[in-house]
Amino acid sequence: MFMLLTFIGVPVSVIGSLMHWPSIILFILYCLTIIALSSYMGRATESLAIVAGPRIGGLLNATFGNAVELIISVFSLKAGLVGIVLASLTGSVLGNLLLVAGLSFFVGGLKFKRQEFNVFDARHNSGLLMFAVMIAFVIPEVFSMNMNETKTLSLSIGISVILILLYLAALFFKLVTHRGVYQSGTEKEAHEEETPEWGKGKAIAVLLIATLAVAYISEHLVHTFEYVGKTFGWTELFIGVIIVAIVGNAAEHASAVLMAFKNKMDVAVEIAIGSTLQVAMFVLPVLVLISLFFDESMPLIFTWQELIAMVSSVLLMVVISNDGESNWFEGLTLLAAYVIMGIGFFLL
Repeated sequence: MFMLLTFIGVPVSVIGSLMHWPSIILFILYCLTIIALSSYMGRATESLAIVAGPRIGGLLNATFGNAVELIISVFSLKAGLVGIVLASLTGSVLGNLLLVAGLSFFVGGLKFKRQEFNVFDARHNSGLLMFAVMIAFVIPEVFSMNMNETKTLSLSIGISVILILLYLAALFFKLVTHRGVYQSGTEKEAHEEETPEWGKGKAIAVLLIATLAVAYISEHLVHTFEYVGKTFGWTELFIGVIIVAIVGNAAEHASAVLMAFKNKMDVAVEIAIGSTLQVAMFVLPVLVLISLFFDESMPLIFTWQELIAMVSSVLLMVVISNDGESNWFEGLTLLAAYVIMGIGFFLL
């Protein structure tokens, strides 16, 4: 089914965009095609996770998934849509922590009574999440109240550079100096027993090709949002926080849920939380620096509604994940939080 959707959806999407088909038809077509491509990204991630381990597999999935969002955001910044970019990045944080992790915990929990993941990674990621969202995002908002635009932008640039450097240091810590030090027993067994569906080269090639296809389709999907928003009565904030974030992270959603269903929670958690950290500590700071080359720069300033939503999501995720275990009810709790925030952004 996904193979058929992919091989039909990609060329038809290209034809539809060139022939300017109705926006509603293109919106549905683009979404279905991205979901189909996401299934291939999920299979490639699973193969890489077996060959290279869950950390690298999850990291590669998050990187390729966020590459799509980075590309869309750069085009949006060039068009001066700073608010939409910040809203979509807020949506990525909420979507990964509440929707992706929630669906993973829920779907996996329906099949397995109790699932475990690396508690050391969970606690390490919790500290980085607290730093990235509750310090690096809140501080600019608080201090900017008594600053002009120039000083606010300077503060944003300084914080962005620090975030990028700390993110690179975190990767060096996990993948080089402390690789395998905090490896769980289940992780070692899975790595030794399983045979990957695809080799490393083929899996990376599939990820790269699928990412390029998703990037092309996603860029055109953005142009349908305005019409679809007017048709359904959606605001720009709701489109950015909910719709753009869900579609832009479709690959990670599919991959994480698939891993959880197969009881590979180390990979699922690494995708959900690892992607959040990459957005907060790398993608967003890079976009702040890239915006300096455009007519309108993007300071690291969110609305209070966005900040409170992100901080609440981080606190909830830290409390739920710090024991290194999950079940369907914890997943349902995360999903309920996402729905509540979605209603709030819809009515705002």
